[in-house]
Formats: sequence, structure tokens, C-alpha cells
Amino acid sequence: MEENRRVRKRDRYKRLITVGEACVLIAVELVLFGLMWYRDYEVTLTLPFWRRGNWAVIGMYGIIIILFTKLYGGYRVGFFRLLDIVYSQLLALVCANVVGYLQLCIICRDYVNPVPLLKVTGLEAIVILIWIFACRFLYAKMYPPRHLLLVYGYKTPIEFIDKINARKDKYVIEDRIHVSEGEQAIKEKILQYDGVIICETKAYIRNELVKYCFEHSIRSYVVPKLSDIIILGAEPIHLFDTPILLSRNQGLTGDDMIIKRIMDVICGFILLVIASPFMLISALAIWLYDRGPVFYKQDRLTLNGKVFKIIKFRSMKMDSEAGGAQLAKKDDDRITPVGKWLRKLHLDELPQLFNVLKGDMSLVGPRPERPEIAELYKKTFPEFDYRLKMKAGLTGYAQVYGKYNTTPRDKVKLDLTYYEQYSIWLDLKLMLLTVKIMFQKETSEGIASNMTTALRDGEKVQIPSPVNVKPEGLDESEDAFYDLGKTVQKTDK
Repeated sequence: MEENRRVRKRDRYKRLITVGEACVLIAVELVLFGLMWYRDYEVTLTLPFWRRGNWAVIGMYGIIIILFTKLYGGYRVGFFRLLDIVYSQLLALVCANVVGYLQLCIICRDYVNPVPLLKVTGLEAIVILIWIFACRFLYAKMYPPRHLLLVYGYKTPIEFIDKINARKDKYVIEDRIHVSEGEQAIKEKILQYDGVIICETKAYIRNELVKYCFEHSIRSYVVPKLSDIIILGAEPIHLFDTPILLSRNQGLTGDDMIIKRIMDVICGFILLVIASPFMLISALAIWLYDRGPVFYKQDRLTLNGKVFKIIKFRSMKMDSEAGGAQLAKKDDDRITPVGKWLRKLHLDELPQLFNVLKGDMSLVGPRPERPEIAELYKKTFPEFDYRLKMKAGLTGYAQVYGKYNTTPRDKVKLDLTYYEQYSIWLDLKLMLLTVKIMFQKETSEGIASNMTTALRDGEKVQIPSPVNVKPEGLDESEDAFYDLGKTVQKTDK
């Protein structure tokens, strides 16, 4: 308990420590860039800058590298895994130095020798690696993994526990308790841990526990319901002395739709020009492999349930769906050798730029689902149609923060988060983050070999609620997935 109190006290200064660590790295990067600027580029100027002009050049580079590193999460040392931090930092460095090189060319009014900048990039990469390992060591010493209590109310969330256990550097689930044990027993247990995770419980139980944690200054992590995500996008109204939250639930405004469409056309055309060499190589590789069709057209759903033909590079054998519609599996034998590389690099998605220019899709939006698969999901989870309140997208919130095999329920939650928090700046952010996930294998990971959709076993059957649970508060279909009661919990323990 004494150690817990010390860690809680240090938590107050975590942000200050993180900012300090970031400032150290930024300072070193600016010094390296500044030395290179004065030695290799400033002397080539026909009209050299005064002192403040040189400072402005170095300062602009600092702003660029801060923006990219912050965007890709490179400063979140205690949040991401070690390899994720390394990847984020190096990707941000490459992006920043590419933009930095263009900046140097504009300033010098000519193409400049990139070798000095490449040398600095190498030095910065070494500094970054040293910085990451030093910060991780310091973070691990100051902030050990949090010992958490899991409170759950439906079936035992085995998959969710596995996700948490994958980050034992950050969280450790020490114990779990079912809501049927009673509110008093849960509250007594909560006081013994660093925090509590509230997962799949009735709203009235969750609200009581959240307030209890707030009262005792204990961290609470809540797995949100769809209604919670809708409320997150609500607008506070202060017409009266009683606070009111307004959820308009009308989708994009007229000006949002116009700006989004203009951005789709302009960015889609630019991306098509940039991607055209890769598309030609991909098309040639597909045709040379089996002399089959290069493109693959398939029915998909977009805004308001409209069906359209999506265009993709064919990555599977020509008779891949003779047995009916199904998602790609891990190590799927229907995928051709060429298709495996196309999927790894996400090149099979590039022809969808034609769908974007045509207006069937947007650059950013929910992933377009097949009508057959969507119907299967809706039988278990009717709210899956909520995703159709926006036009389907080439990339999107669920594509960036989820995976190919993300469950339908989690996919809707991610897409609904985008819907409720939409802004043009969020679109730009998601497009830039797409560059990061393109080279991460787990984002394109298929479903298990014994599955045909992303539905998990626990989602395929609706389990009736036990008689000792209040029938009120069934605000979503997910509330129908309840455990079999205390009998099951005893075997879990």
C-alpha cells in the first residue's frame, strides 16, 4: 500500500517528466540540424540570413519534427510498446527530414546536396534509440505496472483479459469479480488495487462504481457501450441551470460534406498519380502469375446501405469463394504468393481510389462491409448498421486503431467514435496515421482458420439473462449477452 501511495504521488508529475524527456530529445535534434545548417547549407546562400533568419530555419525544422513525432505517438514512451516507440520515432524522423529537405531546397532556391542531411538523419536515429531505452528504463523504475481489479457482468471476458495481459509492462489484472458478488464486496476489493476495469456491466452498476472510484481517487477504466460513445460527441447546453447534453444525431453538416468531398477529389487525384507506378507493377505481377483478371469487383455497403462495386487488385485465386462469402483467414491458402505481398503492403487497396473519385467512397470513413457478412453480423448485433450513417472510407478510425479481424462490436464502437468526433482535422490525422499502419503486420491479420466472419464464439449465441438480474436497462443488444450466473463464476474461479 505504501508503494501504491508513492506511485500515485509520482503520477502527478508524469506529464511534466514526459515533457522534460521530449524537450531533451528535441534540443539534441535541433543542435544536430543547426550544426549541419551552418556548416553545409547556410554558406551556400547567395544572400546569407542574419542571425534571426538562421534561427527561424532551425525553429521551423523543430516544429516539423515535433508535429510528426507527436502525430505518430513517438513521445508516448510509457504508453506504446518498445518496438512501437522505435517505429514511431524513426517514421517521424524520416517524414520530418523529407519535409526538411524540401524546406532547404526552397530556402536555397535550388536542389541541395542531400548527403549532409542523410548523415544527420543517421546521427539523430542513434540519439533517438539511446533516448528511447533511457526513457523506458526510467519509466519502468518510476511507474511499475498497475495492479488492477476486473469487474465484469456478462460472460467472462477472456479475449479482453488476453488483450490486457499482452501489456504486462503496463497493466496486471490481479483479480476479477463478477457483479453478482454484490456492490459492497466489489467496493471493498476496489480499495486493494491501483485501479479497476469495468467491463460489460449494466449501466446502473457501472455508474455506481465509477462514482465510488472518483470519491476515493482510484483510477477507473471503463469499456464503453455504444450509448456512451454517442454521449461523448454531445454538445453541452447551458440555457438553464440544469446541464443538458445534446446529441444531434444528424451526421455531417452541409459544409462538412462539401469540404470532405472537395478533399476526396483533390487528395484522391494526387494519390492516384503518386500510386500509379505501384499500381502498374502490381497489375503486371498479378497477370504474370496466373494470367487471370487483375481487378476484383465486389458488392459493398456505403452511406445509408447503398450497395456499390468496390474495385481491388485480385489477391486470391480465381475460384476463392466457390463455397460462399467469407473473410480472409490467417495463412489463407486462397491467397496467391503475389497477393500475400499486396496485402502486406496494402497495395491491393489502391484501386479503391477510383471509387473515391467516383463518389462511392470517401478517403476516410468506415470500412465498406459486404452485404452478406453485414447481414450475419446484424443477426447478433443489430447496431452494426450504425456504421452506415457515413460514407465508406479507404481508411478510417477503425482501420487505424483496429485490425482486419476486429470484432463487429468493437468495429462499430470505433466507427461511431469517428462519427461523433468528426472534423476535417481528424480526417487529415487519420490519413497521416495510415502511413504508419501500412507497414504493421498485425493490422492486416486475418481471422482464425476455423472462422468465416469476425464474430467470436461468444457472440454467435444469445444467452438469456439469469432470473436474479434486473431486466431494466437493456439499452443495447450487447446487454443480452449475459453469463449463466454464479454457477459458471464458481468454475471460473
